[in-house]
Amino acid sequence: MSSIFESFLSTAEVQTAFGEQAFVAAMLRFEAALARAQAAAGLIPESAALSIIGTCKVELFDVAKIVRESPRSGSLAIPLVESLKETVGLFNPSAVAHVHRGCTSQDVIDTAMALVTRDALQMIETDMLQCAWALLDLAQRHAHAPVLARTLAQPASVTSFGAKCVVWAAPLVRSLQRLRVAAPRALQLQLGGTVGTLATMNGKGSQVIDRMAHDLQLTRPLASWHTQRDEWVALGCELGLLVGSLGKIAKDLALMSQFEVAEVAEPAEPGRGGPANMPHKHNPVACMVAIAAAQRAPQRVAALLAAMPQEHERALGAWQAELAEWPLLVMSSHGSVRALAQALPGLTVDVTRMRANLDAMRASLPRSTDNGWFDSALAQHAGELALAQAAQLRQDLDQLGKPRGPGVDAPRPLAHDGQAISRVSRFGAT
Repeated sequence: MSSIFESFLSTAEVQTAFGEQAFVAAMLRFEAALARAQAAAGLIPESAALSIIGTCKVELFDVAKIVRESPRSGSLAIPLVESLKETVGLFNPSAVAHVHRGCTSQDVIDTAMALVTRDALQMIETDMLQCAWALLDLAQRHAHAPVLARTLAQPASVTSFGAKCVVWAAPLVRSLQRLRVAAPRALQLQLGGTVGTLATMNGKGSQVIDRMAHDLQLTRPLASWHTQRDEWVALGCELGLLVGSLGKIAKDLALMSQFEVAEVAEPAEPGRGGPANMPHKHNPVACMVAIAAAQRAPQRVAALLAAMPQEHERALGAWQAELAEWPLLVMSSHGSVRALAQALPGLTVDVTRMRANLDAMRASLPRSTDNGWFDSALAQHAGELALAQAAQLRQDLDQLGKPRGPGVDAPRPLAHDGQAISRVSRFGAT
C-alpha cells in the first residue's frame, strides 16, 4: 500500500496501521468477535468458539502467504479463512465447520478497514488538535503584528499576522467537529452475509450484530452497507476537505517563507530542509508535504465517489477499487497534518521583517495614492477581531479536547465513546 516515495509524504505510524500485519490482525479480530457472538446466540458450540478465538492470533499465520494468494481468489479474506480453518483444525477439527459461519468476505474486510481506519483517525485527530492549538497560540501572541495582506497574488492592504492565524485555524476546528460526526457514522460493523440478509443465522443475526458491534466498539449498522457506501465515502470527503485546508495553510506559509519575503520560517534542525552545498537555503519541508497531499487527495476522493454506483447487492470491481484508494487517502491525510503539527509550534515569525515589507510597499506608492490602506489602525482592528474569534475557537477546541502529550489529557476518541455512537442513533445507526 506504499512506496519508497510514500515514506516522506506519509508517516510510519499510519503506514503500519494499514500494513499487511495490522490488517490481517484486524480481520482476525472480526473472526474472533463473530465466533464469540455466535456462541452467545447459540449458533455454534462454545467449545468451537473457544478454539476459533484462541486461534485468531496474527502471529500464528503466514501473513505474506495470505497476501500472495489473494489475487488468485479475488479477495484477501478467502485465503485468510482457509488458513484459519487449517489452523483451527490442528487443535479442534470439529470446530472447523463453524469458522466464518454465515458471513461473507466483504463483511470481514469492511469491518477490518473500519478498525484500522479508526486507529488512523485517532492519529489524525491528535495532530489536528496540535495544529489548531499552535495556530491559536500564534494568533494570540501576534494579534496586533501588522503584516501585508495579499490578494490576487499581489500586495493589498494591511492585516495582522494574528488574524491570518485565526483564518488558518478555523477550518481545522470545523474539520474536527465534522469528523466527530462523520466518523462514528462511517465506522460501522459490516455483517450481512452473502446478499446482506443474514439468512443463514436462523433469525439471530440481529443479536449477533449487537454483540459484535459492542465487542469491536463499532457503530451498529441499520442494515448491511455492502453497496451503500454513502457514510463511508462521506468520511473520505471530510478527509479530502481537511487535506485541502492544510494545503492552504502550507501554501501561505511557503510563500511567506521565500527569501524575498522572509516573514516566517519553519523550525530549523540538522538534516531538515537544507542542502549541504547551499547553506543559505532552508526548504519548507512541512509545507512541501502538505501541499503534495493537497495535490493527491482530490483524486483519491474522486475515486471513492466514482466507485459508489455498485451492482445490486455486491459489487464487481467498484468496491475493490475503493479498497485500494482508501488507505492512500488516509496516509496523505496523516502525512499532511503530522508535517504541520511538527512545524507550527516552532514556527519562526519575523515581525520586524513583516513591518519592513509593509513600510517598503507604502514607500513605493506616490503620496497621492495613499488612502490609508496601510494605516496601523487597520492592523489594530484586525487584531482585536482576531482575538475575539480566537477566543471562540478556543472554546470549541476545549469541547473537543487537547492534543496528547505529557500532562495533557488524551482527546476524546472519534468512535469509541458511547456519546459519539448515540449521536448517530438519530440517523438510524444505533
